Amino acid sequence: MTEFLDRYGRWAIIAGASEGTGASFSRQIAAHGVNVVLVARRPEPLAALADQIREASGVQTRTVSIDLSRPDADRALVAATEGLEVGLLIYNAGADEYGMKFLDVEVDDWVAMVQRNCVFPLRLSHHFARAMVDRGRGGILLVTSAAAWAGGDRLATYCATKAFDLVFGEALWAELSPKGVDVLSFVLGATDTPAFRALAAKHGTTVGDIADADEVARDGLEHLADGPTWTAAALGGGDASLVGAMPRRDAVQLMSAGMSEIVGEP
Repeated sequence: MTEFLDRYGRWAIIAGASEGTGASFSRQIAAHGVNVVLVARRPEPLAALADQIREASGVQTRTVSIDLSRPDADRALVAATEGLEVGLLIYNAGADEYGMKFLDVEVDDWVAMVQRNCVFPLRLSHHFARAMVDRGRGGILLVTSAAAWAGGDRLATYCATKAFDLVFGEALWAELSPKGVDVLSFVLGATDTPAFRALAAKHGTTVGDIADADEVARDGLEHLADGPTWTAAALGGGDASLVGAMPRRDAVQLMSAGMSEIVGEP
């Protein structure tokens, strides 16, 4: 606990904190004695989580309710955290709420996904990493997905944005880890979260035996210093891609087949 606090305290920002792995990250970071800034769109779940964390861990909390797809979202968050010594940034937002073919969704919705999954974490990393480098310590964890490994049917924009997060995090690791800042691209598979359950319910399918959100978050925090890339235990752990040795066409077909199981359509 002391080692974690010394390395990443006094404050952590968790974007996408209101539920699922984001809430799990928030509770576990707070249990290490680090104060938390909880960021998500809906204020009610954020307030409830903040109350729960204060009662359980006794740390300070701050909630920032904001739509992360807004072009000015980064400026709003920077303003809301002015004066805080932020030593840890967890970017957990960006689930695919559609599971639909590219042409069946309005283009502005896909652009919003790019803003939320790519532009916003880039801007946040640029802002908060500067102070981390000056202090010679800190951490950035970007939650990406096995969808980053290849494109797939009904996953065009989502796969592309998660591939950005994966490669962006790896490059930041190359630049920042020699300066004392841990950076990790954390690759998740199917995880039992409200967002995943909502996607399955939208398409009339059921959630099978998938990873537990608390276990996934614990895995990510334990391997934060093991960058540039770590794959969640449900995908085998370590830094290897499960489709890395496949021909690209086979990888795309495999990704498409996996998505078909989730949405229940061929």
